[in-house]
Amino acid sequence: MDTLLVLSSPVRREILRLVWTEERPAGDIARAFTVSWPAVSQNLRVLKEAGLVRERREGTRRLYRADRAALKPLEAYLRKTWSRKIDRLRLLAEAEERSRSKR
Repeated sequence: MDTLLVLSSPVRREILRLVWTEERPAGDIARAFTVSWPAVSQNLRVLKEAGLVRERREGTRRLYRADRAALKPLEAYLRKTWSRKIDRLRLLAEAEERSRSKR
């Protein structure tokens, strides 16, 4: 599954944020959203199938944690993308500053 497509969902990005630093039970994750439990469950399943979260069972509880290593291949792509956008923003800010100083 395409990682960027998986991450295009704001709900899935928020789920990843919630489980980035600590393992959390599915119920805790669901309570952070106004969408239904089935919708949260489906998003957790997509993240799990994409390999972005790990699921651990403890009795009847399901605990989730982000798999940071799975996102490592995206790091270079994201850095390059952000670098271009930041460079463009810098150029626009400099042009605006020159324009203001001429007034």
